[in-house]
Amino acid sequence: MRCLVTGVAGFIGSHVAGALLERGHQVAGLDCFTDYYGRASKDANLSPLRAAPDFVFHQLDLTRDDLGPALGDVEWVFHQAGQPGVRANWGDEFAAYLTNNVLATQRLLEAIVAARGVRGLVYASSSSIYGDAEQFPTREDALPRPISPYGVTKLAGEHLSRAYGATHGFSVAILRYFTVYGARQRPDMGFHRFIRAMFHGEPIDVYGDGRQTRDFTHVADIAAANLAAMDRGADGVFNIGGGSRVELIELLALIARLVGRPADLRFGPPQPGDVRHTGADTSAARQRLGYVPRVSLDEGVQQQVEWQRGLYGMIPAGG
Repeated sequence: MRCLVTGVAGFIGSHVAGALLERGHQVAGLDCFTDYYGRASKDANLSPLRAAPDFVFHQLDLTRDDLGPALGDVEWVFHQAGQPGVRANWGDEFAAYLTNNVLATQRLLEAIVAARGVRGLVYASSSSIYGDAEQFPTREDALPRPISPYGVTKLAGEHLSRAYGATHGFSVAILRYFTVYGARQRPDMGFHRFIRAMFHGEPIDVYGDGRQTRDFTHVADIAAANLAAMDRGADGVFNIGGGSRVELIELLALIARLVGRPADLRFGPPQPGDVRHTGADTSAARQRLGYVPRVSLDEGVQQQVEWQRGLYGMIPAGG
């Protein structure tokens, strides 16, 4: 199978591309290297992919470039590209979210239609579309009430994808990711910041009382869900979660134990756009995709700690 992965130099996109290559698929990767975080991290993510004979890279901007050459004889598209984050999406910054999450998705969909050979699209969405959900675990049929502009743009991308798929006859699997973590995580994301701060003995800002909960999901499980959506030719909306809700304060204690250094916590007010709790009902993904999260939180955090230990040249505490 020939596949296209957008945002291939990013955290999740590089894992999805790697999983496809391991399964023997041909992969075209697309990225434009936005300046949301440093280029060096993205080049490092791309490095093992570039070494694979069945991988080809296209440096293209979804919002303005001709996407035809990247689609070629592609059969499945994994749309992982987008402008992330719920804290930097207010005010003047919203333009980047509108451009990179909505316009970029619409232009990709137009290119898919023009290519004619695409059988299916997997669209990377987010638990942010639910906002402060009324029930936990949350089902896919819960009323979407995003409380951040980011969530609004991801929901718009869902609607666009389903509209194009229904009109032009290709399947669309929408995967709503719940708080993804693991190796290659962006430097602005929570796990990465917490581990880095503990390595260096720096304080950690906790927004709220630390009792907020998240359904943490390892990136390997996210990649597996993407491949399962293609394998099953899935059409529909699926929550992809890690299987348990954990308080932030519990997570920080786990990281401190694995790093071997205490956490210096500074508590402040909640930030605009942050929801209090998330929790995924993954029944639909289990039944229709065969999705079962495989990586426990302890195992996954240990893997990320070791990856960041190498990234920052740290030695174990007491070592």
